[in-house]
Amino acid sequence: MNVIILCGGLSTRLGDITKEIPKILLPVGEKAVLDWQLDKLVSLGIEEVVLAAGHLSDVLKNTVGEERNGIKIRYVVEEKKLGTGGAIKYALTYVSEPNEPTLVLNGDVLVNIDLADMVSKLKPESDGIILATRVDDVATYGTLVYDETGHLQEFKEKEKVHKPGYINGGIYLFTSRVHDYFPTMDTFSIEYDVFPNMRQLYVYESDHPWVDVGVPERLEWARKHWQSL
Repeated sequence: MNVIILCGGLSTRLGDITKEIPKILLPVGEKAVLDWQLDKLVSLGIEEVVLAAGHLSDVLKNTVGEERNGIKIRYVVEEKKLGTGGAIKYALTYVSEPNEPTLVLNGDVLVNIDLADMVSKLKPESDGIILATRVDDVATYGTLVYDETGHLQEFKEKEKVHKPGYINGGIYLFTSRVHDYFPTMDTFSIEYDVFPNMRQLYVYESDHPWVDVGVPERLEWARKHWQSL
């Protein structure tokens, strides 16, 4: 299985916090965000990770090096903004096993799920799985609509309604069929330009703790609470 971590964004929502350090290297408790993610991947037996980098990629390379937490690190650096979809498409040209499933993680997400269980739910004949994570307030997120089998029906835009629900958790597990859905252009969104066209996409529903550290208040929450979860 291949693994890609998306960490090339400009992190504009964090302002000066990420002026000199990539978001994925921000400390949360005693570890960087990247190390929390790599710890999860070690439990899967992952030996290599592709970091899809961009902003401050030199800092990332110099800090992380070619190996971290016993995992070989390979870098793919965007020369221009590619969007989430374009970054995945580009990074997939560098994975070691292009015909095998690929796990994709957003570099600003911390999760407390059993990734091995999520991987075990992948149907070879499907297009893949999206993590559907429960939050208490979906007002600032897009939500997922799926049936009792977990088959994804629809992505809903931010409705600004304060209620609990399941959102896109920023972790995807694709079969090699994902290549069939990529547009020919270089820059595009995985959420808006690819997912709506994938007819065999399923969700992995989770009620476990989850946080996107890409905004100051959520980063602060993670720094106060994540270590004890």
